[in-house]
Amino acid sequence: MAVALQGIEFHRAMSDAVFTHCPYCAFQCGMRLSRSGSKIIVEGDESFPVNKGALCVKGWTSAAALEHPERLRQPLARNARGELVPTTWDDALARIARAFIDARARYGPNAVGLFGSGALTNEKAYLLGKFARVALGTASIDYNGRFCMSSAAAASIKAFGVDRGLPFPLEEIAHAETILLVGSNAAETMPPIMQYFQRQRENGGRLIVIDPRRTPTAAAADIHLQLTPGTDAALANGLLHLLVRDGLIDEQYIRERTEGFELVRRTIASYWPERVERITGVPVAQLIEAAHLLGRAETAMVLTARGAEQQARGVDNALAYINIALALGLVGKPSSGYGCLTGQGNGQGGREHGQKADQLPGYRRLDDPAARRHIAAVWRIAEDALPGPGRSAYEMLDGLGREDGVRALLVMGSNPVVSAPNAAHIMARFEALDFLAVADFFLSETAQLADVVLPSAQWAEEEGTMTNLEGRVILRRRAFSPPEGVLTDIEILCALAAHLGHASSFSFAGPREVFDELRRASAGGLADYSGITYEKIEANRGIFWPCPAEDHPGTPRMFADSFPTANGRARFHAIEYRPPAEEIDEEYPLYLTTGRLLAHYQSGAQTRRIAELRELVEEPSIEIHPATAKLYGLAEGDRAILRTRRGAAEFKVRVTADIREDTIFVPFHWGNALAINRLTNAALDPISKMPEFKVCAARLERSSANGKEG
Repeated sequence: MAVALQGIEFHRAMSDAVFTHCPYCAFQCGMRLSRSGSKIIVEGDESFPVNKGALCVKGWTSAAALEHPERLRQPLARNARGELVPTTWDDALARIARAFIDARARYGPNAVGLFGSGALTNEKAYLLGKFARVALGTASIDYNGRFCMSSAAAASIKAFGVDRGLPFPLEEIAHAETILLVGSNAAETMPPIMQYFQRQRENGGRLIVIDPRRTPTAAAADIHLQLTPGTDAALANGLLHLLVRDGLIDEQYIRERTEGFELVRRTIASYWPERVERITGVPVAQLIEAAHLLGRAETAMVLTARGAEQQARGVDNALAYINIALALGLVGKPSSGYGCLTGQGNGQGGREHGQKADQLPGYRRLDDPAARRHIAAVWRIAEDALPGPGRSAYEMLDGLGREDGVRALLVMGSNPVVSAPNAAHIMARFEALDFLAVADFFLSETAQLADVVLPSAQWAEEEGTMTNLEGRVILRRRAFSPPEGVLTDIEILCALAAHLGHASSFSFAGPREVFDELRRASAGGLADYSGITYEKIEANRGIFWPCPAEDHPGTPRMFADSFPTANGRARFHAIEYRPPAEEIDEEYPLYLTTGRLLAHYQSGAQTRRIAELRELVEEPSIEIHPATAKLYGLAEGDRAILRTRRGAAEFKVRVTADIREDTIFVPFHWGNALAINRLTNAALDPISKMPEFKVCAARLERSSANGKEG
């Protein structure tokens, strides 16, 4: 049956359909696109082994953005009256080049910056990193993935020597006897993944969910541990305490494949159940039940997501949960292990190939002399011409317009004035820039501040590879041509490099040539793509990295025999619980936490423009427990003012018993006055530089819009 939505029909695709992938989350669902007259037809691809034909509402409506009336179709430049008006590509690129050259001459190379995205293809992420270091010679580059997966990535590197979100195929989820799912509402944020959890349950498996809210995911669990926000490390230590106390750990695995456990054993000895209950609010009986389900399972998984990771102690939290997986001997075994549910579309590949401030392609460290020599040879530049590590995403944004910070910035595929913490402050920093250029396909809140806006091709209008949450490199095929006057990001970077005098280093005919250079650059690195080709991806419906040779089949499951550490062993880390950077008090007595909804994605720059999604949820609401609502004299549908130490915003009230009494929740998909990140805390994890999005102190007030009480 066909369903018409905003000029798009969903039914069986015609024979000329193009196989490609959804533009949204890291599940990277396979889909087929074709045209029937003026209509774009979207169909789930049943042959793709990840989603098996399933799509969520965002995937079904994704083509609506391609021909949206607000689509940018020509460059814009700010005129003398401060208005963004149409201009030519030559003028737009020349303005950007002049601004970059001027900023570099006045303030030095690091005064020119780039801010990238976890939505960019591998080719674009790679090229953006090369553009920063070769065309600009700047250390000032980072990306919005720093706000998403960086804590789990840093923890995995510390524990295992490498970060691949899921170091095993998604298919293995269905065969795990017990799963501990931490801080993920996958049923709304990544709905097609739930088929694996459903099959796990059908196979007799058990699911434990840790979350301050009773989300649809938590409601489907056997056990829901509804912890106090910011207490993950205490909860993980408490579970491990019980596993050790009750003799449920794998001593042989610990002895043969790990190091550092004895210090962990001593540390977790003080996390007895009654103490953990006081810290986390999780009853002792539930702690014991959860620990025994994990410890007595033949196969088990520990999966973390943003709830535990987007905290100022996010790396510690992830390491504490990794300790559980290692103590149970799960890592490297079939249908078992630790994994991170990566969020952004190319969150995995986007953090592997050089758009992070401290990184070179292949997941190499920028401060590693051997890595620098290798990349300098591929790029045909002097090793000492490579800049050193730069500032992380928030640190760079916080320094915009300052004397020692970035003065001219290019943003590609991101909307940081909505997605960054303490967003009102970040908007002020953007306004302090000497020059801002933004490449996007809509006039986002960030693009509205720009001096030059470049119209980019969208996902279905370009070719390139993505790496999904399980480390599977897949090919996004071009289904349609971009509108006249619109360029791909690769074309933009190559053209801009030519304006800066570096045409010879950026003379790529298209994404396949960029990928071939990426293969050479990644060769020998932890994320080795050198054996992957477009043809090999197509023949196998994706290839798992590392893949170090063209005759290598790829690596679906990692760590079966050893870990890429100096001695081949995984490392335990003794973690002490520390409270959040901002604790509740009499003035701010509630915990604020944030997250996503089914109908929208990230900053909402795309999904808020799609009528069907906007109608599902038109504006954000504050979720409040009935007891809390009564305390503040609030009822369903009232307006309430939410305050933190960074500001205030007004939202509609949604009363629900699915949240803790001491906690309130607001989704982050809206901008301007409805941007909840105007209120969130920018306290950073000292290792990953992840901001503390998931917990800060807040208070509620009745809005005058409700009228008088009583």
